[in-house]
Amino acid sequence: MEDRIQKIKDQMKKSSYKLTSQREATVRVLLENEADHLSAEDVYLKIKEKSPEIGLATVYRTLELLTEINIVDKISFGDGVQRFDLRKEGANHFHHHLVCIKCGSVDEIEEDLLPEVERKVETKYDFQIHDHRLTFHGICKKCKEDDQQ
Repeated sequence: MEDRIQKIKDQMKKSSYKLTSQREATVRVLLENEADHLSAEDVYLKIKEKSPEIGLATVYRTLELLTEINIVDKISFGDGVQRFDLRKEGANHFHHHLVCIKCGSVDEIEEDLLPEVERKVETKYDFQIHDHRLTFHGICKKCKEDDQQ
């Protein structure tokens, strides 16, 4: 984890920002809960356990800054809640998600499935793509198996 913190610190420095103790606390919570797709409130509640002096407004500002400089991606699964995901090291694009409409589980697809689609869009529509997000909504394997029993 310390190696990843250092890389984030370096990335922030390149963007003319410092990794303050409040920002580091936010990053640590995201790293410790990387698979959980936390909301700002979730991050705040987890930070509060270790650093009660950090306020909700600070967490919101930190998450927005981390989003702005591409350390964190802001995502929504259609339920009205913004969630935050650390961008994977070396990733050119945000990873994709599978959202179960029955149980609410979220799985990640690390593989970039859209390079061919991107080339087509850039050529046909003369549109320069910087990033993309893809979320599939459906029924997960576990819910399908439960329905068959």
